[in-house]
Amino acid sequence: MDTIKLTFDSKFNEINEENLIQSEILRQIDKSINNSIGTFHEQVLGGIKGFEVGKLSGFDIKAEDNTLFADIKNKHNTMNSSAAEALFQKLARYADDFKKAKCYWVQILAKGSFCNLWIGDINGKEYSHSRVYKISGDQFYALISGQDDALFQLYKVLPIAINDYLIATEQNVENVENSALNEIKTETKTTKRNILDQITLENYGYYLGFNKL
Repeated sequence: MDTIKLTFDSKFNEINEENLIQSEILRQIDKSINNSIGTFHEQVLGGIKGFEVGKLSGFDIKAEDNTLFADIKNKHNTMNSSAAEALFQKLARYADDFKKAKCYWVQILAKGSFCNLWIGDINGKEYSHSRVYKISGDQFYALISGQDDALFQLYKVLPIAINDYLIATEQNVENVENSALNEIKTETKTTKRNILDQITLENYGYYLGFNKL
């Protein structure tokens, strides 16, 4: 945790330490979930019959017969121009190596519903390939599954699946939040530090001067 930022938050927003830490724990959990969403889509799509997940292979999913390769991004704006150029070149190589393959840059959260040839100017260079596409999440789910509303079906069933998982594992966000906060509070009873000082020592204890906390 960045306790310098938390100090600003506590003073300017007038939040007490306990509520501040609870909020930060939830933010960290949210960040972890966001980082895992791409992997979630890979596992769902790669689990459809005839497709497989790439395991550090340069692609996220592909058709078992090598007629499709895809790189999945959760949001359309997660790449800078250099990353976009590298992605196009990678997909173009798959298309050139596998003459029957169509290759896709998948944008799960896109600005619209589309499946278009990826044609554009990237870093001052014009890029295009007859079998390299950019495609929205709904269209890609439809393409892979054969069901036009596959992404919508996933959306509807997801809360049920998550609830079943949480019940099966006897875990929920509140338990994670409370256990982390209780652990910190237990430490402060022993060390006599306030919550922010305790977290700061754990994060910066090896920095000059912070051993005085």
